[in-house]
Amino acid sequence: GRASAKARRRTTGLLLPTEPPGWLNYGGVSASLQRAAEGNPNVQYRRSPKSAHLASNEFRSAPPKDLEGDLQMNPLLTVKGAISTAIALAIVVSIALSGGVAFDHANLMRTLHIVAGVCWIGLLYYFNLVQMPALAAAAADAGGPGGAGINKYVAPRALLWFRYAALVTWVSGAYYIVAGSAGGYGGMVSLHKVFTFADGFQTMGVGAWLGTIMLFNVWHFIWPNQKKVLGLVAATDDEKAKARKVAMLASRTNFVLSVPMLLCMGAAKHGLPF
Repeated sequence: GRASAKARRRTTGLLLPTEPPGWLNYGGVSASLQRAAEGNPNVQYRRSPKSAHLASNEFRSAPPKDLEGDLQMNPLLTVKGAISTAIALAIVVSIALSGGVAFDHANLMRTLHIVAGVCWIGLLYYFNLVQMPALAAAAADAGGPGGAGINKYVAPRALLWFRYAALVTWVSGAYYIVAGSAGGYGGMVSLHKVFTFADGFQTMGVGAWLGTIMLFNVWHFIWPNQKKVLGLVAATDDEKAKARKVAMLASRTNFVLSVPMLLCMGAAKHGLPF
């Protein structure tokens, strides 16, 4: 009909990547453009650095000029827009439920602590349960595409979010304890009580120490060695092999520590299961 003809005219001359048509929606192209692109001889498919960046859901300051009409009204089509929308929605929900706009900086830090912790531990589980086994399978597949794409495009971005989420988790948690809360915390004295396992703070203290060890592993073992593995710093093949093993063992250690750490953090307020 008229709408499909209009969509076909808009796709004329577009250079789209070689991914299957389903990619188009992921990259932000409207359904009408996707339908028009399928089978349209005027649409050329090619792989380029620009299309690879478009296919990755990275931070984008603006959509491509030829797609502005489809992207500019939907914040969910960029990571930055999705993050901004999530924060705005959380503020609206908080104000609606509290019935006012009074600001509680301690509870804000608690929320940041939880969100950053989810990001950190979620990526930790991704590395251990998904990426490392996938790279091992890719290395064993002699006729396959290998893991170069993951190492070049996925791992550096994932490690960026991973290491800074770990840092924000620890700092916001410490701030929450020092700032005080309805639970009776407050001041550097409370932080000292947590890390010295004072009466009433033993469970939280165990969780805090496990989280501190995990943060140390991220910045002292995982990230420095991953930079060698990914070629971000110069290293010989032997150095890369050693770095790969150290980073893997540190990540697996954090994976093991994460479960009792989460147990203690939740139990500090809600009790232990055993």
